[in-house]
Amino acid sequence: MREFAVPAVAKREETGGLADLVFTNARIGPSDVSFRRRAGAGWEDVTAARFAEEVTEVAKGLVASGVGVGDRVAVLAATRYEWTLLDFAIWAAGAVSVPIYVTSAAEQIEWIMSDSGAVAIVVETDEQLARLDGVRPKLPNLREVWRIDDVAAIVAAGKAADGAEVEARRTAVKAEDIATIIYTSGTTGQPKGCALTHRNFFDECGYGVEILPQLFKGQGMAEKPSTLLFLPVAHVFGRMVQVGCVYARCTMGHGPDTKTLLEDLATFQPTFILSVPYVLEKVYNGARQKAHAGGKGKIFDAAAATAIAFSEAGGRPGLGLKLKHLLFDKLVYGKLRAAMGGKTKYAISGGAALGSRLTHFYRGVGITVLEGYGLTETTAASTVNTPTHFKPGTVGRPLPGTAVRIDEDGEILIKGGQVFGRYWNDESATSEVLDADGWFRTGDLGALDAEGYLSITGRKKEILVTSGGKNVAPAVIEDRIAAHPLIGQAMVVGDGQKYIAALVTIDPEYFTYWKTTVGKPADATVADLLQDPDLLAEVQKAVDDGNLAVSKAESVRKFRVLAAEFTPETGHLTPSLKLKRRVIMRDFGAEVDKLYS
Repeated sequence: MREFAVPAVAKREETGGLADLVFTNARIGPSDVSFRRRAGAGWEDVTAARFAEEVTEVAKGLVASGVGVGDRVAVLAATRYEWTLLDFAIWAAGAVSVPIYVTSAAEQIEWIMSDSGAVAIVVETDEQLARLDGVRPKLPNLREVWRIDDVAAIVAAGKAADGAEVEARRTAVKAEDIATIIYTSGTTGQPKGCALTHRNFFDECGYGVEILPQLFKGQGMAEKPSTLLFLPVAHVFGRMVQVGCVYARCTMGHGPDTKTLLEDLATFQPTFILSVPYVLEKVYNGARQKAHAGGKGKIFDAAAATAIAFSEAGGRPGLGLKLKHLLFDKLVYGKLRAAMGGKTKYAISGGAALGSRLTHFYRGVGITVLEGYGLTETTAASTVNTPTHFKPGTVGRPLPGTAVRIDEDGEILIKGGQVFGRYWNDESATSEVLDADGWFRTGDLGALDAEGYLSITGRKKEILVTSGGKNVAPAVIEDRIAAHPLIGQAMVVGDGQKYIAALVTIDPEYFTYWKTTVGKPADATVADLLQDPDLLAEVQKAVDDGNLAVSKAESVRKFRVLAAEFTPETGHLTPSLKLKRRVIMRDFGAEVDKLYS
């Protein structure tokens, strides 16, 4: 057993609720720009004073509509300014917010609404409203349904209300009160509601801001720090960013669609971003694809190799490497930075492993990607790399005031102020993961080095055991295979079998480009090329590269390419893009059987 703890550092002490941050900001710097929201093709500034006014207006409407202290209010919408406005207004009204992913099925909406006992919900689209209407007869607690585009209707309901009631409710909130119930993505079974308190967020964001001043305080920069939030606010990572920006008084914008991410980054020009590996891989693969299509593939590949080598040199590159890096900075790196807005210096990546190759690539380009690790139950990150404590290939060291322990079986245990206190309405599940001393069993497997850097090696519940008795953690090889630009996702199988195999999906965007490089018909689909020797050979390269990361007994012996994609919409990925293994095994069981027939 190994354990590593980082002592707490000085941070602001907060005793009330998260909504207090909004009014403190308005008092200290009323003209500071807290948000920039969509305004046609551009962005409109929202000052701290204006945001506090809007929060009060919406909170008055909620109170006038019958939302009581401690009541749960659900929000089913994509990432947008109004989501954040509603969140802080719900807290100002003394209520509890319950986020729901936009990809949630009707049955999932019903479960979250009924389990939380939500009395009201805000939805975004007609299609979401139809899903809700289908299950509404089973939701006796639900009294109000609003559209997020019509926040004015909530404001109108509270026009004649007394603002003193909101003030009284807000100031009565204690840090130990529940702020939100976030339902876990649910890779297996029904989602569990993680009841997170205002204190959980204060500890998470407070310590995060203190150890990442380069991001949240703009240390070493000439301009105010800012970020464009494009992750789902329904996910704990997005919520942590939202609260962290208000806590740190930096500027935040919202990007609801990753399909327009590069255009949004170009106009918003954030100084740092919060991302998942999938997005960073897409940016890299898109740039590489564009270079190869334009006849500059060799230049890009040489530039990528130079960036990686420059980063790996750890600040001590030789003269030759320095000169090559300077040349490629003008030819390649500067254009890539410009595509991300031109001002981005840092990115925090979470949700899955990015891998040391892309970590070194981005740092060599001039954008330091800081990987972190955490779960909904830990209010997002419990460990993170920082500019001053940085080790590529790991997810960093524990946050201040946090201890990480590796149990005898390799499971990661976490203890700290950001760790949740209970699952909503589920004492049995709570007792399974939280002991009397406050240690939380993550279900993930990992290793701590002597300096306290954590590496994730797998998921305890996802361990495969071959018929020969070999334990195999799928995550390592899956991430390595999926790093190939042609691969969408890879899922390792082989529980109870003689050898390990994999199901592989194809990335649709790169597939279009790949066909032009090998002379395939432009209208050929993945289904048309499932047995194509060139496609299979390219996938084999990805599998071979993945096998380099594991032992022979853990290596993938066979694979099958699937015509379908794994997406949240098909039910094969969680909203945070994790594989739903049980669902995939159910839907593609015949393909798995063929791997062993």
